[in-house]
Amino acid sequence: EQTSGFGWLLASTFLQCLAKHVPNIYSAEMDPLLEKQEEMVQAAIFYPLECYLFGEDPDTFLEKLQQSGISQLCGKVFKGGETTYSCRDCAVDPTCVLCMDCFQNSIHRNHRYKMHSSTGGGFCDCGDTEAWKAGPVCTKHEPGNSECQLNEEVMEHSRRVFPSVVKYIVDMLIWEEEKELPPELTIREKVDSYYCVLFNDEHHSYDHVIYSLQRALGCELGEAQLHTTAIDKEGRRAVKAGHYASCQEAKEEIKRHSENVSQRPLHVEVLHADVMAHQKFALRLGSWLNKLMSYSILFFKILKYWFFTGARKVLHELIFSSFFMEMDYKKHFAVEFVKYYKTLQKEYISDDHDRVLSVTALSVQIFTVPTLARHLIEEQNVITIITETLLEVLPEYLDKNDKFNFQGYSQDKLNRVYAVIYDLRYVLISKPTVWTNRLRERFLEGFVSFLRILTCMQGMEEIKRQIGQHIEVDPDWEAAIAIQMQLKNILLMFQEWCACDEELLLRAYKECHKAVMRCSTNGRSREKTVFHLCGHTLESRPYRVSSDPVSIHLPLSRTLAGKCFILLFVSPEEFQVELLVEYPLRCLVLVAQVAAEMWRRNGLSLISQVFYYQDVKCREEMYDKDIIMLQIGASLMDPNHFLLLLLQRYELADAFKKIKLTKDQDLIKQCNVLIEEMLQIIIYVVGERYVPGVSNVTKEDVIMREIIHLLCIEPMAHSAITKSLPENENNETGLENVIDKVATFKKPGVSGHGVYELRDECLKEFNMFFYHYTKTQHSKAEHTQKKRRKQENRDEALPPPPPPDFCPAFSNVVRILNCDVMMHILRTILQRAVELETHLWTEAMIQMVWLVLVFPPWLLTGFFSSLNAFAFFVKGMGSSALNAVNVLMLLEKLKRVPQLEAQKDTVIWILQVHNGEISMTGKNKEKAERKRKAEAARLHRQKIMAQMSALQRNFIETHKLLYENTLEAQGKEDNSGFVSIALGPKRGPSIAEKEVLTCILCQEEQEVKLESAAMVLSACVQKSTALTQNRSRILELSGDPLFMHPDLPCGTHTGSCGHVMHAACWQKYFEAMQLNFRQRLHVEQIFDLENGEYLCPLCKSLCNTVIPIVPLQAQKINRAKYSSSIKEMLILFATTIYRVGLKVAPNEADYRIPMMTWSTCAFTIQSIGKVGVVLSFPSLYWEDAVDLQPSSISSAYNHLYLFHLTTLAHMTQIVISSTTGRDVFFISAFHRISQQYCALAGKPELLNGRRMRILVLSELFSNTEMFQQSLFSISYAVSEEGQFKALCSYLSLPTNLFLLFQETCFCVMMTLWELYPRKRNSLIELPEDYSCLLNQASQFRCPRSSDDEQKHPVLCLFCGAMLCSQNTCCQELVNGEELGACTSHALQCGAGVCMFLKIRECKVVLIEGKTRGCLYPAPYLDEYGETDPGLKRGNPLHLCRERYRKLHLLWQQHCIIEEIARSQETNQIFFGFNWQLL
Repeated sequence: EQTSGFGWLLASTFLQCLAKHVPNIYSAEMDPLLEKQEEMVQAAIFYPLECYLFGEDPDTFLEKLQQSGISQLCGKVFKGGETTYSCRDCAVDPTCVLCMDCFQNSIHRNHRYKMHSSTGGGFCDCGDTEAWKAGPVCTKHEPGNSECQLNEEVMEHSRRVFPSVVKYIVDMLIWEEEKELPPELTIREKVDSYYCVLFNDEHHSYDHVIYSLQRALGCELGEAQLHTTAIDKEGRRAVKAGHYASCQEAKEEIKRHSENVSQRPLHVEVLHADVMAHQKFALRLGSWLNKLMSYSILFFKILKYWFFTGARKVLHELIFSSFFMEMDYKKHFAVEFVKYYKTLQKEYISDDHDRVLSVTALSVQIFTVPTLARHLIEEQNVITIITETLLEVLPEYLDKNDKFNFQGYSQDKLNRVYAVIYDLRYVLISKPTVWTNRLRERFLEGFVSFLRILTCMQGMEEIKRQIGQHIEVDPDWEAAIAIQMQLKNILLMFQEWCACDEELLLRAYKECHKAVMRCSTNGRSREKTVFHLCGHTLESRPYRVSSDPVSIHLPLSRTLAGKCFILLFVSPEEFQVELLVEYPLRCLVLVAQVAAEMWRRNGLSLISQVFYYQDVKCREEMYDKDIIMLQIGASLMDPNHFLLLLLQRYELADAFKKIKLTKDQDLIKQCNVLIEEMLQIIIYVVGERYVPGVSNVTKEDVIMREIIHLLCIEPMAHSAITKSLPENENNETGLENVIDKVATFKKPGVSGHGVYELRDECLKEFNMFFYHYTKTQHSKAEHTQKKRRKQENRDEALPPPPPPDFCPAFSNVVRILNCDVMMHILRTILQRAVELETHLWTEAMIQMVWLVLVFPPWLLTGFFSSLNAFAFFVKGMGSSALNAVNVLMLLEKLKRVPQLEAQKDTVIWILQVHNGEISMTGKNKEKAERKRKAEAARLHRQKIMAQMSALQRNFIETHKLLYENTLEAQGKEDNSGFVSIALGPKRGPSIAEKEVLTCILCQEEQEVKLESAAMVLSACVQKSTALTQNRSRILELSGDPLFMHPDLPCGTHTGSCGHVMHAACWQKYFEAMQLNFRQRLHVEQIFDLENGEYLCPLCKSLCNTVIPIVPLQAQKINRAKYSSSIKEMLILFATTIYRVGLKVAPNEADYRIPMMTWSTCAFTIQSIGKVGVVLSFPSLYWEDAVDLQPSSISSAYNHLYLFHLTTLAHMTQIVISSTTGRDVFFISAFHRISQQYCALAGKPELLNGRRMRILVLSELFSNTEMFQQSLFSISYAVSEEGQFKALCSYLSLPTNLFLLFQETCFCVMMTLWELYPRKRNSLIELPEDYSCLLNQASQFRCPRSSDDEQKHPVLCLFCGAMLCSQNTCCQELVNGEELGACTSHALQCGAGVCMFLKIRECKVVLIEGKTRGCLYPAPYLDEYGETDPGLKRGNPLHLCRERYRKLHLLWQQHCIIEEIARSQETNQIFFGFNWQLL
């Protein structure tokens, strides 16, 4: 009947149906029954609607439709936290990603890929041929059968339904009336039923919303948390239902409690119940339509004329599954998107919702499609639109000179502005292969518009040196640097686009040159100053960096420097090089003056800017481009004028004139630093040629040189090298393409990471003055290389490698080496060093002079090699006019300067190079080098052999007495045939040894005696489930400790780090810690002093008690008398075991204390793994009626009885735990014989079986040495022959071990022992490939949550349980406290101590109790031997068995608490993580 009702469906009929059913279905908004609502909406609306659409049963029709053919495009929409994959070999750009299913079924699985967690909002690119260079389709989406054609009836019905559905969704999602519905949805009488609805925003914190709801509504904490979580997830939540007046009152209360001076109130509205119902159903209807689109693209073709922009999350998914599944419709959508781009971006920037919920987030899906991006550039001028948008959203940050100034900026707004910059990057990410006139014109128009942005940045945020008083408040500098970082790749992409077309390059250069000239000539013109030196004159504008304003931001000048190969096409006059060089030079001088500490009063903001100026994140488009601009200047200017300009801007004119310098040591120090910095820049200008366009090198050559100089500092991990290399627009460094040519990989061990070590043949490429070295890196690299050469028995000179040839346009740069001013600079510095004017020169300065001296005869090539070398020698000899001194003669004198003794090898090497004594080419050099290395290796071997021989002789001499005693003891034993006995009535005499220990606190020694003051070991007592045989058993932390269940569900373990203290010293230390932490209340405490916790003073292990050291005593009839100090420590130790083991308050009188002490002894011995027995004791001692007095004989028999008992337990456990097929008969026979132990003597072939003897022998041997030292104090020495008989005699055991069964009621005991097999627990098995875990996490659904949002799944490594972490849905109330899923699980699974793997973050979490925890490296490594916390690098990960074994030992050895304490000790933070809610 319902189906036929839709037969004549019109818009009004559809809306009447919704008006009838929707308010009734969604009436309970405050406490909805979701399953019941879904059943009702399916029965009342969706099922009849689908029957009308399809003309048959919906399930049957959709199944046939799905099987008939699958769309080639996947289009799966990613949710936040979902894992995505990108192929580094085949993806066109980093935004091209695959979902997990498509990746697992694609060829990219065997390629170099990256995996990351999605932020949400994107979709799978499987099937998009423009996104992949190869393998665009997975096996699931391969083109197969033609897609099912919908019949005409279905299409006709769809044409009627879809317009009404879409219009209803859009109308309701943007509906603004709070009390009224559209007339067509109002069919019943209006009731006074309203909801007070709270909306999400980005201004109020989670806790602030909870607090406001509690105060305004008077609700409990749990209810407020539930509301807040739903608001954060869904965007809004009804927090109160009732009449309009009560809801309005609640609204005002919420606003009042949430508003304060710095924050606006929460967004609250009062909505009628029918409005809420229809809006909620509109979301559900959107999901239904989205699901329908996924079955067939034909449904979308019916929908194609309906375009909308009002919805958020649901409409995003609908757009993904409809418009973006067909290229034609995607193109139409893109055109409309660009038309409204400015409006959309402005609304997003002024909004407070996440980008993933904004329609602007769709830009990445549009602009990264190459063909679509070209179309939008040509037809819609999208580059210009984006750049104009960027200018229009930042007008408030423009000063009166139209320069950006971000003082007092809003970080939230700038983060939203970055989205516009990202869009420009997306458009430019794929360079065109074919240029049309229209594309060229549109691109150039966009480039000119982009230059307007750079013009606003050129010279922005100028600073002036602070003199006198220190700056009061550091200015904001982060925003300007952050924008520079965002624009770095865009600038590189613009340059690469221009380089693709010669005509475009010339036109772009002219536009950029004009813009730079406009900015350079805007300043007020002033008279020029004249500077004379060495007969040369320079006229320039008077400017001093130390007193005039200067800016570090010069993007226009650096963009022009990026087009350095344009020098081939322009003349120096047209270039106006002096004006262009001026601003980059000022910037370099600023850096030099900061290094000279001339700007100390300007605060940390300037230091930070200089750091980023030279840092890898910015240097490509800042520091490097400034060096290139100086190289351009050196090639086009007169060399003497260029150096005079450097001297003037570095303010060193007086330093190189014959003017008496000041005696102020601070000024002299500043002057020396500036000279060093200037010489360094000269070296860079001449020697740094590894730039495409400056010399004939490739990008691979540049990367190899960077890697070589990084590895010259020290071996480095792959990730460390990657961080030190600049990334291109695809976030690639090119490292993998060249790393194997210059380095070898060294695999990691159980800890640490794999490192790359530089190949020996690449060491010759080391240049001590590499321009990307920081001061620290320079010193470290120099020290490392000199140390290496010294070990190779070579001199410590570090000659620079010959650089590549300059390109013709830059060939004139080398002229500065032999010009008059350069000679004057070199002679002046060397003369000061020879004359020992120590305050006027530095060792670093002399080093740089030497490097400059090396250039002319060696580093120059071609025509300029002979010319400049000759000119250098002539000028170096001096002339009467300049009254100069021979430079080489000065070098000879420098060899005798004491302060330069460390550089003597370098001086000698330079002189040899200049005198022609060293030839750096030819086969003779290689032959001599091989010969030298062979000789050095031979000498090294001889030295090692001599050292080993000396160590052997010294060892024998030192331990001569030990050898003699050992031989004497063996001789006596062999002659007498005596074998000592360790226990029992025939026990041999004990070896009395004096035990003297040293206190780690006072460093005083003390002999351990019963009557002396106590010495103690720091120790930790903890609950443990490491031995449990049934982890599903619920722990009972209280109860009778005399009886433990055979499953060993929980025990008390005692461990010690072994460090000894006087009891009195320990008490003083503990009291001092208590006093210290009471005074530091603001610091989070790592340990609980109230419960006796402290850190070991030496190793910082977490401890909570001490163990008194009691000396070993020979058997005595009378009980030993302990000193009061030892008794006090014994009581403290036993009470701690009782308190921790039973989770009760201390009570020294409790009868359970002795047995808890005995229980922890048994459990600790079992957990060691050496002695896996259950300790017992004759029940005779527990009979009250028996008055048994201790004696030496009874004690000896008791010891022997206990040992025989443990031996029987060993034998039983060995047999029962055997699982090999051959042992089946043996085990059954063992059971049968054990029941008839009286007849054992008649079966010698089984009793003396070789297998049983070997098993027991190996077990006893593994423990005998430990027992004889700690328990028996009897020496044991026996030859290898007859080990079994000798061992049995030593331990008072019969050689026929089965005779022991006659000594006790074995049948009764065996029933208990069978429950304690020798089974060791281990951590769960993990998959080899980490992708399997990610797949498992993607399929995980929280059992307590009905939504499909991605959670934070964690895996318990003890039991394998998958938990929902850090979500309120899985919090539990335990003893009145809210605990997270992990914390509550740890209480049951590990007695409070547990180990989890956070799957989506690839981190291991160790937790202990409710307040402590730490992060630990996951046992998954990439191919470079490194972990990847947070999956930031995204490399494929595989399980490292050794590291997982280390985690296993951490658990089995009860070191988790110790690891947590040490981690928190080294990583103290002001506000700790709330481990309770993990």
